[in-house]
Amino acid sequence: MKGEADVLVIGGGIIGVCSAYYLAERGLSVSILEQGEIASGCSGANAGLIVPSFSIPLAAPGTLRSWFLWAIKPGSPFSMRLRFDPALFHWLRQFQKACASKKMHQGLRVLRDLNYASSKLFERLVSRESLACNFRKDGWLMAYMTEKSFQKATQEAQLLQEHEVEVKVLSSDEALEMEPFLQTKPSGGLFFPEDAHLDPAKFVQALAGRLREQGVDIHLQTEVFNFETAKEKITAVRTDRGKFRAQQFVLTAGAWSSKLVRNLGSRLPVLPSKGYSISVKRPGVCPRIPLYLIEAKVAIVPLEQSLRLAGTMELSGLDLRVNPRRVETIMRQAEDYLKPSENLEIIEIRCGLRPCSPDGLPIIDRCPGYDNLFLATGHGMLGITLAPLTGKLVSQLVSHQTPDFDLASLSATRFS
Repeated sequence: MKGEADVLVIGGGIIGVCSAYYLAERGLSVSILEQGEIASGCSGANAGLIVPSFSIPLAAPGTLRSWFLWAIKPGSPFSMRLRFDPALFHWLRQFQKACASKKMHQGLRVLRDLNYASSKLFERLVSRESLACNFRKDGWLMAYMTEKSFQKATQEAQLLQEHEVEVKVLSSDEALEMEPFLQTKPSGGLFFPEDAHLDPAKFVQALAGRLREQGVDIHLQTEVFNFETAKEKITAVRTDRGKFRAQQFVLTAGAWSSKLVRNLGSRLPVLPSKGYSISVKRPGVCPRIPLYLIEAKVAIVPLEQSLRLAGTMELSGLDLRVNPRRVETIMRQAEDYLKPSENLEIIEIRCGLRPCSPDGLPIIDRCPGYDNLFLATGHGMLGITLAPLTGKLVSQLVSHQTPDFDLASLSATRFS
């Protein structure tokens, strides 16, 4: 039996370390359990984008139809492994409901507020703790190669502007002038000046280092497989390294969260969505700002010593195998759209499982039926963006304080 902490955080990704940071800031003793290494999962295998611009939920009118059209097309940015999986069918039904226009607009307003608040916290956190993570606020350019996609983009830009998200619509010449690294002249572009980027693994590791200095215990290679309960409380978690006790528990296990709460008799509609992150040696001529190639659905992010290519969405369960065809597709698309000064040399290939909720909003709530278990998962592609705010909201819930935001739209029971 391990020593008892005030709060035990299950998961050492970006949501977990940010939650631990704000909990420790309140004077609570905190321990983190991580089944692998810090940032070894989705928190390290991503584009590292902090994007308040990404406020239109994944669940939007027409998305499900696009997915099924992509699913039958080889080399598309989306794939789904068909299988008998009641959880997948339930998730897809909930996703279809969330794609309604009214639901999408409601979600947009919520995500906008969360994204902007978290983006501000990011800047303060990086500055206050002097975290070496290549943080830069250079904006984000979405490049559209076809007139059809650009026309659709201008409609989305108008929708975002109506919701006070800052976006600049660029002509073909303006987009190419902003980023001459593009090989093909785009039909146009959208530029989001409030967006930022960083090296996500460096951020998580640097913040974890600060936590250790503050006395937070971080237990690596420690897999949680069950809970011990008494009445309506968690009393301990069982791991492959023994039992851990605490007064309060926070579940930030990403795509594994639904599997763990299933042991408590709860159903959490969080689906793993595999994405790929390919780091290549930084070419002599490199993009100046992060790019998103819309037709290819590939993000291109310049980091200090590398160029990060990230993309794809695979609904294939808890599967962390690297598909060589996916890697080849991302590399080919990057080379088709860009004009590097030399061949792109791969340094590292990683994949991660995004925890996706059906409506595109995270789940930040007390676990139904258990007074001392709190959930922070379901962030989808916004895990990096929303991490600081999620951590702060979790610390407020655990401390029985009124959260800065009304969390009704983020409740764990909203899909019931």
